[in-house]
Amino acid sequence: MTSQQTALTRGDRIALFAFVAAGAAIAAGSAITAIARIIEIARGTDVPVLVEFTGQNATIAHSGGNLDLAIEQGVVLADSLDPIAIVPGILGQLTFLLTILTIVATLVLLSRNILRGRVFSRGNTRLVMIAGVGGLAGFSLAKFFDTMLANAAIAEAAPGLDNLVMTIAPFTLILGAFAIAAVGTAFTVGDRLQRDTEGLV
Repeated sequence: MTSQQTALTRGDRIALFAFVAAGAAIAAGSAITAIARIIEIARGTDVPVLVEFTGQNATIAHSGGNLDLAIEQGVVLADSLDPIAIVPGILGQLTFLLTILTIVATLVLLSRNILRGRVFSRGNTRLVMIAGVGGLAGFSLAKFFDTMLANAAIAEAAPGLDNLVMTIAPFTLILGAFAIAAVGTAFTVGDRLQRDTEGLV
């Protein structure tokens, strides 16, 4: 019994090589951005921090009167950050970077396997699930650390000002989980069908 291989066209190979190159560029760009942000946070002075608010309003005066606004988010320039803010801020960037690198690495390995003619296999199914589940978990954890940084920055800059503990759009998570489940199921079924086909050869 021989392993069934999938023939790829020249266009398929070019697309996969382009995908791998794009993944490498994304990983490099994310690393540069994360390192720059870590240095900025570690410095601890004049650090811009994105903060999400709840129940905060503002009034803008203009020629026709006043305009009332509900503030949902803004950037706070923290004069100084204590370790209680610096540590989660750095952890958030490291988590974000590790998540990006994991996703890129697994998808590059998946592309390599496809280039070798192996599309549906248990190994490829695992790679897809690692990329999907790891992405959801990693980005959620990074968001958690970023929220800790934001809360600490607000506590230092404006004690008593309410801001959100953490916000993650449930629809986004549900949609992401559904997409991961759909792709994982497709690879699982494809692998089973391929093995059944090989058994008939």
